[in-house]
Formats: sequence, C-alpha cells, structure tokens
Amino acid sequence: MSQTILIVEDEVAIAQNLCYALATDGFTPLHLSLGQAALDLLQTDQSKIALIVLDVGLPDLNGFEVCRRLRQFCQTPVIFLTARGDEIDRIVGLEIGADDYVTKPFSPRELVARVRAVLRRQLLPATVEALIGQAPIDQVPERFELRADEARIFYYGNCLTLTRYEYLLLKTLIERPNVLFSRAQLMDLVWTHAANTMDRTVDTHIKSIRAKLKLINDQDDPIQTHRGMGYSITLA
Repeated sequence: MSQTILIVEDEVAIAQNLCYALATDGFTPLHLSLGQAALDLLQTDQSKIALIVLDVGLPDLNGFEVCRRLRQFCQTPVIFLTARGDEIDRIVGLEIGADDYVTKPFSPRELVARVRAVLRRQLLPATVEALIGQAPIDQVPERFELRADEARIFYYGNCLTLTRYEYLLLKTLIERPNVLFSRAQLMDLVWTHAANTMDRTVDTHIKSIRAKLKLINDQDDPIQTHRGMGYSITLA
C-alpha cells in the first residue's frame, strides 16, 4: 500500500510537478492550496498522511504558522518548501518542528529523495522501556547504532527521526567519539554545500538532536558541550 504525501502549495505548476514525481515513485500525492484546509484535514484524519510538503508562502496562512498549529496535535513529518533561502528562515523552520527544508527552485526528484530519507528515519513505535523489559540483560540495545548505508541512526534500539543535517551532524560525532569538534569544524564537515550558514546553525541542530534523544531516554545526555570550544559525544 502506497504512502500518501500531502502537498500544501498554491502554485499549481509546482504542485503538478510534485504530484507527478511522487506518483511516479510509488507515492499517493494529495494536493491542497491553503494552509487552513490542510489543518482541517489533519485534525479530521492525520493517520492517512505519511508526510507533508508545506509551502511557506501560502495565500491564507504563513507556512510557519501552519506548522506551529500542526505541532500542537500532530507529529507527521514536514518538509518546508520555500523561495526564501535565508539562514534565519531555515533556523525558524527547524525550531518549530520541520524535518527538512527545500529552497526553490529545486528538482522534483531531489524532493522525492528528501521525502524518502525523512520517512526512513521515522521513530519506531517501540519504547526503550519496552525493549529493555523484553530483552535479557545481555541483549539490551546499545546507545547508538549507525547504519550509514540506510542513512539511519538508532538510539537504544529506536530509529531516530532526523532531518538531513541532524543526521549528518550526529553521524560525524558518532564516527569519532570523545573527539572535541569546534563549531567551525562541524560547519566544514556537515554543511559542505550550504552557503551563508552561521555558527548558530550548529547550536540549533544540537539542541534539536538532544530534544529527540530525550524523547527516548530523558535520563541520558551523550552529547557534551565544551563551552567556548564545541561539542563531543560519548558512545558508552
């Protein structure tokens, strides 16, 4: 059964191209032009929507406002679609709960690849407590498991829901545990193709990753902050 992708976009040509690309790749696209219509649909039945592609510049509600309202009752993944590529807009989008951010103009095939990547990283339904309760002591899930070939990271047996840059940032730290990375080093290693990024971007993404880790184990804090220097991670 194909997954339904909700496209909230008022530019008909863009929406049609996205619908075609998604349908060609095996998804079921559903197109709406207004933010309020999307909110109404998701409040009625959010379970049938696997992911939302949300335009920021909608005619009725700003896409950021749609996402803020959405996150009050729904955790369906969101990829922002926007003509605005400013760093502050990307930060705002990620901080209010977006999973990824695509700037126009873009390739529909790239957007479909982003959709697949976000869906692959969805959190598994099992909780850490359930896993530990069911497993013998010697089978308790390890702290982190990196599956680079799948672009997924597991934390105590749970697949983390990470955006593209959250995944790359956490992967960089995991691959060199206990190594102190400066913000500048992380920018160079992770944001290799992103122009005009700022040091604050690293802090924002670390904050978001920590929040997602605490949803699984609020007693654990593997990412270490070295004030004025940068970040490191402990795997054991």
